[in-house]
Amino acid sequence: MDISVIVPVYNEVESLPKLAEWIEKVMDENKFSYEVLFVDDGSRDGSWKIIEELSDRNFRLKGIKFQRNYGKSAALNQGFSECQGDVVITMDADLQDSPDEIPGLYAMIMKDKFDLVSGWKKKRNDPLNKTIPSKFFNGATGMMTGIKLHDFNCGLKAYHSDVIKSIEVYGEMHRYIPVIAKWAGFNKIGEKVVTHYPRQFGVTKFGIERYVNGFLDLLSISFVGRFGKRPMHFFGFMGTLVFFAGFIIAMYLAYAKFFMDGYKMTDRPLFYFGLLAMVVGVQLFMAGFLGELISRSSHDKNHYLIAKTVGIKDEK
Repeated sequence: MDISVIVPVYNEVESLPKLAEWIEKVMDENKFSYEVLFVDDGSRDGSWKIIEELSDRNFRLKGIKFQRNYGKSAALNQGFSECQGDVVITMDADLQDSPDEIPGLYAMIMKDKFDLVSGWKKKRNDPLNKTIPSKFFNGATGMMTGIKLHDFNCGLKAYHSDVIKSIEVYGEMHRYIPVIAKWAGFNKIGEKVVTHYPRQFGVTKFGIERYVNGFLDLLSISFVGRFGKRPMHFFGFMGTLVFFAGFIIAMYLAYAKFFMDGYKMTDRPLFYFGLLAMVVGVQLFMAGFLGELISRSSHDKNHYLIAKTVGIKDEK
């Protein structure tokens, strides 16, 4: 199969018929073999009914319905595990991402041999309360990760199937899939300017908490990417360093106690600082040790209750 299109859906009942028709038109014109996976992330507006109707009309349109709202990362991860295409395209369900970009993205993966291509909404049809924080967010992410992309959070992306079968997305990590892919060893990451349309139906799911959570996830993924498989290298090193500093202080105070008349080391603030340093050092070292145990026996982070499926239940 040439292409899998994964569309996370949350309360987009009005957009779905037009989006499905648009995707089908592009696929037929380019003679792609394809599937479209709509992942309903606990919608409450009748989106699932529309997905069922679309699947009845075209067997290539498939659906997964979560029992409740888990978030976009969960929807993408579930779609990644189910899809079968050589190239995987992700896009939002709100009609702001253009299916007309699919052939160009496909060519960049298959002909230009990119592992991942991220869309860049160079001209955005969004209010300033979204565009200004987004510029700051993208700049900070690029600086911390070394990946030069203008728009990390663009929902329109293309992946080689090897990439999405090798990574795991959870929490709010969908913004950082290029970072996750890079840490997994997929280094050929490209960018394509894409058309961004204004929202036609419904309301935006944007909230300022996205950037708070996004910043916390950036710190998390930066740490996990470097030390996730070797936490002792971070905590053990820091613990040893802090403990050694405390030990040097203790040795100095012990020397002063025995060789300097009238010296009372417990009256010195340095005594308590040295004691604290040794205690903290031991705690950091133990954190690294426990982290090693956990990292070697951790279970899958992604487990979601799926209420219904359509078009895919007999394929696995």
